[in-house]
Amino acid sequence: MNLSEDALKRGFKKDRYAELSNIELLTAGPGRATAKMSLHPHHLNALGTVHGGAIFTLADFTFAVACNSHGTLAVALDVSIVFMKAAITGTLWATAQEQSKNFKVGLYLVEIKDDASDLVAQFQGLAYRKKDKLPL
Repeated sequence: MNLSEDALKRGFKKDRYAELSNIELLTAGPGRATAKMSLHPHHLNALGTVHGGAIFTLADFTFAVACNSHGTLAVALDVSIVFMKAAITGTLWATAQEQSKNFKVGLYLVEIKDDASDLVAQFQGLAYRKKDKLPL
């Protein structure tokens, strides 16, 4: 049973770390999600660029929404990220898309882009789909 966009937005509003990171869920649907992170000085590392952990957090949050959108509790089994370009200011945009799923696992691709639509990072996540319903 797929969850509605409103149900996903309400449920993932409870993610306090995403809130602290200035992440906003924009859209959500079966196997997909988009989110943005408005950048602030606290996102920067010692070199003055966006910390890799901040970028990973945006990707991981968007992945979580997409893989849990079917209403079945899903958790990360394996993830990886490739950083392509440094970001400094503006907004980062994340798009998660389901590549494949069965009753136990799902594969998701998340692209993180900057305001110029340049690819900043690409994240791949493998989700383990539990038997439990999503408690949202």
